[in-house]
Amino acid sequence: MTWNEVAWGPGYSQGELDGAQERFGLTFPPDLVDLLLQHRIPGGWDWSKDDDRIMKMLALPLDGILWDVENAGLWWPEWGSRPPTENERAEIVGRIVADAPKLIPLYGHRFIPEEPSERGNPIFSVHQSDIIYYGSDLTNYLIREFVNRRPSAPMPDPIRRIRFWSDAVDRAGEEACYRDGLE
Repeated sequence: MTWNEVAWGPGYSQGELDGAQERFGLTFPPDLVDLLLQHRIPGGWDWSKDDDRIMKMLALPLDGILWDVENAGLWWPEWGSRPPTENERAEIVGRIVADAPKLIPLYGHRFIPEEPSERGNPIFSVHQSDIIYYGSDLTNYLIREFVNRRPSAPMPDPIRRIRFWSDAVDRAGEEACYRDGLE
């Protein structure tokens, strides 16, 4: 399949993108703006009308991490001592994730961070605390997801590090997180 064979939808107007960013409190990186002005991602979110679905996707990263905190004993050492109550744990993890760059949903559980507001941010696949790089940047991701359909193909180095989310990628491959008394 080639780039031109992908079933892209028609692009958004600048007004539609501005409205979506305002409604959701987001700042789209410039490469995402350029893409969305030209094309809609096939099977992606419709930024002009999928407000409820997009709100759920914006909450998904935190909700998934909290699920693993409560159901798989996830707790990173740098978060401090694991509090005894679910509410206390949720408050700590909620603050940490709120301080991280927001993740903008693209397609499925693929996200691009809004910070830095520059071209070249990596794409993350987020499923609970299983967080991996799914593209070294937006173009690499789109080719891997929609053209080559080879998400396991190697990605070019280096991949820009994103506060918190890159640490989560590093953690996904480690046994270093604390899980119900295992250290």
